[in-house]
Amino acid sequence: MKNLVVVAISLILLPLLLQLFGLGANSAVEVVIYALAAMGLNILIGYTGLVSFGHGVWFGLAAYIAGLTALRLGNVSMTLALIAAVLATTLAATAIGFLVLRRRGVYFSLMTLALSAMGFQLAFRWTDVTGGENGLGGIERAALLDDNLNFYIFVAVLAFGVIALLLRVVQSPFGSVLVSIRENEGRSRALGYDVQAFKLKAFVLSAAITGLAGALLLYKNRMTSAEPMSIIFSGELLAMVVIGGMRSFYGPVLGVLFYIIFREYLSMYTENWLFWFGLVFIGFVIFARQGLVGVGGQLYRMMVPERTTGAAMADRQTGDFPMPAAIASRDAGGGDVLVADGISKQFNALKAVDGVSIRVRDRTLHALLGPNGAGKTTAFNLMSGVLATSGGRVSLLGQDISGRSADQISNLGLGRSFQITNLFPGLSVRENVRLAVQTRHPTSKAMLRSCDSVREVHAKVDEMVRWVGLAGMEGARAESLSYGGQRLLDLGLALATEPRILLADEPLAGLSVAERERVGLLIKDVSRHVPVLLVEHDIDRVFELADHVTVMADGKVLVDGTVDDAKNSKDVRDIYIGSGTSEVAASARQGQFSDEKILTLDRVNLAYGKSHILQDVSFDLHKGEILALLGRNGAGKSSVLKAITGIVAPASGSVRLMQHELAGRTSAQIARLGIGYVPQGRGLFAGMTVRENLELGRIRRQTGEGTHWSLDEILEYFPRLRERLDTPADSLSGGEQQMAAVARALSGDIRVLLLDEPFEGLAPAVVEQLFRTFDKLRDRLSIIIVDHNLDLALSLSDRTIVLERGRVLHEIESRRIAEDIELRREMLWM
Repeated sequence: MKNLVVVAISLILLPLLLQLFGLGANSAVEVVIYALAAMGLNILIGYTGLVSFGHGVWFGLAAYIAGLTALRLGNVSMTLALIAAVLATTLAATAIGFLVLRRRGVYFSLMTLALSAMGFQLAFRWTDVTGGENGLGGIERAALLDDNLNFYIFVAVLAFGVIALLLRVVQSPFGSVLVSIRENEGRSRALGYDVQAFKLKAFVLSAAITGLAGALLLYKNRMTSAEPMSIIFSGELLAMVVIGGMRSFYGPVLGVLFYIIFREYLSMYTENWLFWFGLVFIGFVIFARQGLVGVGGQLYRMMVPERTTGAAMADRQTGDFPMPAAIASRDAGGGDVLVADGISKQFNALKAVDGVSIRVRDRTLHALLGPNGAGKTTAFNLMSGVLATSGGRVSLLGQDISGRSADQISNLGLGRSFQITNLFPGLSVRENVRLAVQTRHPTSKAMLRSCDSVREVHAKVDEMVRWVGLAGMEGARAESLSYGGQRLLDLGLALATEPRILLADEPLAGLSVAERERVGLLIKDVSRHVPVLLVEHDIDRVFELADHVTVMADGKVLVDGTVDDAKNSKDVRDIYIGSGTSEVAASARQGQFSDEKILTLDRVNLAYGKSHILQDVSFDLHKGEILALLGRNGAGKSSVLKAITGIVAPASGSVRLMQHELAGRTSAQIARLGIGYVPQGRGLFAGMTVRENLELGRIRRQTGEGTHWSLDEILEYFPRLRERLDTPADSLSGGEQQMAAVARALSGDIRVLLLDEPFEGLAPAVVEQLFRTFDKLRDRLSIIIVDHNLDLALSLSDRTIVLERGRVLHEIESRRIAEDIELRREMLWM
């Protein structure tokens, strides 16, 4: 209600405001009309994330339809002409939207650009109907509206009604889904939303409102021409939205007001006013990306810095909370819930999944194991509809779901988490979970009901947030969470859809030991009500929790049976399990480093926005030493590596690499001084071969700053990459990708290697190979390692730095806490 009062007052004061600039009611009408068009376009750009370069087509089409209708009826009814224009535009937008929305990103934008070009040519050349270059004239208003002020009142009242409707839509569940599509279309689909249907509705609504604005401009000018259908006009409309602020409801209105005043004043002095408008547009894009609506806040923050806070995870509240009732009450009726019968998937010559059969029974935890590249995630994608099967059949609760889309399968009761966290990054934790809960509620498609009014959804959101362990962080944006926090949220989204079966893809990856224990028990608890198909490389924990085990290798089922069947299989041990963590850990060589300091951090502080992440962090790294950075999720471990590499510049403090000060240098300069970095998630160049990835790592880093690594030397450490050199990096298994990422960091000349979660998501046999490789590397360089596998990190490293909430809490010899479990618990809370 408050927003609508502001709108009403603004519409009343607008003519008076424009009089101060020497403009009258006629200009006020134009502002309101263009504001409607820009707000219509913003439904697509700002809310749904679809960039249209041809929205002027709807503006011009509606104007022509209204004009032709008015002339055919002898100008007797403006109302009928407006209705005819909006209806015709709606029908045309539905048909065209059905076609162009089949493409995404730049392809969608280019199709709208082509639409604008075709529309302009049609309007300009079809002289008999449109009047061609002379335009379509002879339009008359009702006598009462001949006065410009009266016409302004009419347009303002109509605009008020449209704005009230739009405000209702963007605050509705429907509006929240549009935002989710903008943030992450794939995850929206996985939650069960028919993304194409939502985009089509947004496209049609946007076109209808823009079309209404075009029809009103016809009556304002008493004629129309092909110009509004041109690419130039569509570009101006887009510029108004961007200048005003495209993710703000009222931003486009400010953009239109700025445009009209700028045009009226500058056109008095030069015919080339659009050139200067273009420069202003570029300025806003570069310096004020939130547009006019955000300039005030931007200036305020420059003058009054925000109060710094801790990291997002610092506000987390832990405790024992009951399982949400919607999950505890689930009952699939016993028997087989999910059955994959001989499913296959072939990518060109590669058979990623070859005749795999899996039966998941109700109220069981079924583990799907196998080495990296075995085809586990591909099998998940086939069962959840992300990929279409090349052969075989999948059924859920006895219903054939083969060939169905991901949203249809989700709505039938299949929920899944993802190997790579798949969230709505710009939305808060609460908004993320609400989108998942909302998809099972009758109001999920409602366009005129406020999200805040659905109390049942909010109650379920609170229940789920507390249960997965994210209480106290409801307002934090998903992208601000630590990696472990994002894993928890990803699992929460899958469970919030109230599934009949949960497919959990490596839910423990990136979690601390204590968190792995808690989430592992949480998943086991879920399986007592909802069957779980689990992919996870924490082999010991899986064997503790699983009721049934299927092991895959090379796209086929190797073993399908009990936990003992998998444990006792020689093939499984040779291919997947390896020597075991304790034997591998015992092989490390500690205490081989010298007294020479190669890297020193002195009172380093780092902030992301207003969050103070690192606070006076100080430690040294010696030549030939492996140093472990340990701590709970959100403690600041990855941030330390980013501060060293210059990815995020320290706010204060010193980072010295021998005689070089790194603080204040760019990441490229730091890399050329001998710092190699392997980020969490690997960060390989997809589409490029392994050889090309290594060459890119080498090109600018042969500087003499550290040990030089030739290709042959690198391949001695990673022999598996020799036969993969000409394979695209994104086609490698997870283990091979990790090897390629380390090899790329070693390419060139290097003194210090930074490893962020190098063992994450890898099969035990691959972890063993990487562990032994890192142990050998200490002879040639120094290493800082961040990893949640405590046994391996402590055994591999010489010293350990323990971080808590961005501060160094302990510095200790790794062997001491590796051998003393009580001391480890005291220092690490793990």
